[in-house]
Amino acid sequence: MTEQQQTDRTIEALTSWARSREDVGAVLLTSTRAVPGAALDAYSDYDVIVVVEEVEPLVRDVSWLTEFGEVLIAYWDPVEVDAVTGATSVGNITQYVDGLKIDFSLWSGQWLRDVLAAPTPLEELDAGYRVLLDKAGLTSGLPAPTYHAYIPARPDQETFLRLITDFFIGPPYVAKCLLRGQLLPAKWVLDFDMRYTYFVPLLEWRVECDHDWSWKPGNLGKRLRAQLLPQVWSEFEATFTGPDEQANWTALFAMMALFGKVAREVARLLGFTYPQDLEDRVTRHVQRMRAGDFTTGPR
Repeated sequence: MTEQQQTDRTIEALTSWARSREDVGAVLLTSTRAVPGAALDAYSDYDVIVVVEEVEPLVRDVSWLTEFGEVLIAYWDPVEVDAVTGATSVGNITQYVDGLKIDFSLWSGQWLRDVLAAPTPLEELDAGYRVLLDKAGLTSGLPAPTYHAYIPARPDQETFLRLITDFFIGPPYVAKCLLRGQLLPAKWVLDFDMRYTYFVPLLEWRVECDHDWSWKPGNLGKRLRAQLLPQVWSEFEATFTGPDEQANWTALFAMMALFGKVAREVARLLGFTYPQDLEDRVTRHVQRMRAGDFTTGPR
């Protein structure tokens, strides 16, 4: 079966199921599969919004998930209730045995009405959506998607400096943990906090500078590799390592150096001031920590 045939079959299954249920008022397809010309493959998820009379019954009895295949595993968020309007919604991720993956969002009718009444479009819908079924015109007031959601905003000088400072607060902590033989906290700060909270957004800013702030990096920077210079990506790869203590020291200094290089480029392109003194002072401090200069206490 071709990818297009599989897509057609899945969408037909979703619409047929919704059509057969009195409690389902509308079904929308969102995310990548709703964006014209998007690159798709067999692993592309189906992100589906289902508007129902009441959310809770579909959470209590999840047998409806088997309408689309044999369930391998399913995850549920807690049901969210709006304290003002009483609107409810819940998210679900279902992985099927045959490889199909559907991310369901169940919305009560009031939740949809709240979305329609909001002053700004919901990012999830503005990024792209298709109405697969609407039994009573529930979605008729939705604005057409602009496909501009999830594009990083251009930072100002203050936001830029905040990110630089927040990144460089991490290296002394990583160094301390490596010196103590505490691998888990060292890896958490190095591989999650420094990398994904600060470095990935910086890399996205660097790419946006070349695309006039119109490029979508995707979740967790999944589209970065195709946009970065090969040398930059190679240097970024060198910041990944396993449990070896010395390898983590090397990765730490490599990440700090590359972060500084990319940050200086971003500063130049956006006309910002880069705090070179901060980078230099933190780098020297971490070098002294590695050399054991603080083993007798602070001076």
